Formats: sequence, structure tokens, C-alpha cells
Amino acid sequence: MPKIFIAGDSTAAIKLEEKRPESGWGEFLADFISPYLEVRNFAQNGRSSKSFIEEGILDQIDKEITKDDYLLIQFGHNDEKKDDPKRYTTAYGTYQENLLKLILTARRHEAIPILITSITRRRFIDKEYIDPNALGEYPMAMLDVAKKYDVLYIDMFKISQKLLQDLGDGGSRQLFMHFKPNESVNYPNGLEDNTHFNPYGAKTMASIIAQELKKII
Repeated sequence: MPKIFIAGDSTAAIKLEEKRPESGWGEFLADFISPYLEVRNFAQNGRSSKSFIEEGILDQIDKEITKDDYLLIQFGHNDEKKDDPKRYTTAYGTYQENLLKLILTARRHEAIPILITSITRRRFIDKEYIDPNALGEYPMAMLDVAKKYDVLYIDMFKISQKLLQDLGDGGSRQLFMHFKPNESVNYPNGLEDNTHFNPYGAKTMASIIAQELKKII
């Protein structure tokens, strides 16, 4: 059975119970794709393309991935953290270099790499327009790699920006970790997190990614 491997950050990762109801889209991808594809989710909270590689997580994928498998690659949120040298990468430098390492790992095994630009942060300008620079240069830097090395890609940054714009500042809250005090056991003081998804948001993103995958594989 072909496998779909996921290399990514917290927006895709499987969550610890103390983080619930926070959810990653990778947890639900199997619900929307062929039952003849097995999902292997290696995404982890807080990882950038740099720390994912340096911590040996890519090495684990390298040991398992085989011919005709797929490697979904999505990083960017943590790569832009300039105050953390263990994670920070430059969009048109080390970030692109790391993406190429991930791509070549898949291709070395005759597997198929697929780049997925990061899902936008929920950041509105004057509560009216979604911020087109919510993730800086990283989405475009990834698309440039896709074109240069002839890699399949899904532009989830563009897709999610349109989705959030259509939902608006208020409606888009339903996708993210927004709670009033005492509304969630794990977040008694409340929470306004515009990066991480609740189950509904994660399922929504997984559904979109699955639809886009069906167009290209």
C-alpha cells in the first residue's frame, strides 16, 4: 500500500491530550483520501525546516519511505522565528536549501515530493482584509523551489487566504483556537490563537488538501 508521509509543523501534527482540542490537519487527512493510501504523519509541534532535519526526524522518514510513496512538505511558520537560531531560516537561503534536502530524500527513494505552502495565520488588517504578508516571503520562496526543481505543489497559503477573507474576521474564528475563560478544560483562562486549529478548522484544511491532492496525483 502506498504511503503519504507528512513532514511539517504544528498545523499538521498529532496533538498531545493536554493541548486538545487543538488539532492538526494531518490527523484528519486519511478521512478524505483513498483507503488505499496510508498516512504516516511525522509533523511535530514547533518544528521549522531546519529543526525538523537537525533533530533527525527526516532521517526517520528516510528509513521508511519507498518507491511510489508521497512526501508532503509544509514548513514556514517556525522558520520565520528570528529570535530562535535553532529554528530560524532565511526564506531565500537556508529555507530553500532545507526544502531541497527534503525533496531529494523523497526522490532518492523514487517517492514523490509535494510542497505545500503554509496555511495563513488569521491576521486581518483593520478587521477587514486578510494580511497578504502574514507569512512573509516563505510561501513565495517555496513556490520558487517547486518551479525550479519541477516539484508538485499545493498553494495552501493562497487557498487559505481566500477562505479566511471569504469568512471574514468574525467567521474565520470558528477555524482556530478561540475560547472564552472556562470554555475549555485545557485553557481555563481562555485563548485567542490565530495559528492553530480546532478540530473543525483542521478537518476543513485536511479536506481542502485532499481535494487538491486528487488534482495532482
